[in-house]
Amino acid sequence: MKITGRVEIETVIDVLCDACSSSTRSENGGLQYASLHAHWGYGTRHDGERYELHLCEDCFFKTIAYLKQERRTENLFSAKAADAPDDFGLVAIDDFFGDGGNR
Repeated sequence: MKITGRVEIETVIDVLCDACSSSTRSENGGLQYASLHAHWGYGTRHDGERYELHLCEDCFFKTIAYLKQERRTENLFSAKAADAPDDFGLVAIDDFFGDGGNR
């Protein structure tokens, strides 16, 4: 026997970029965004604090570019500078199906 009725559920309908406030909805209707998470533990200056930021594609890659520049500046006169790869944080390429892609 089927029993029908109305069920109201709460769902995410959009995610706004925390940097520029633009929608992260893609042309095909899906949400495409990056997340930056932090959960600071015991003994840190920010003990017990949690952070979660959502970034659109443009702001994500601006953030990556900024961090790369900071790494270059910090290691300007170090032997580490020559050894640092240019693919900062990149884990996989062509990972369309979440199977690890190429790397």
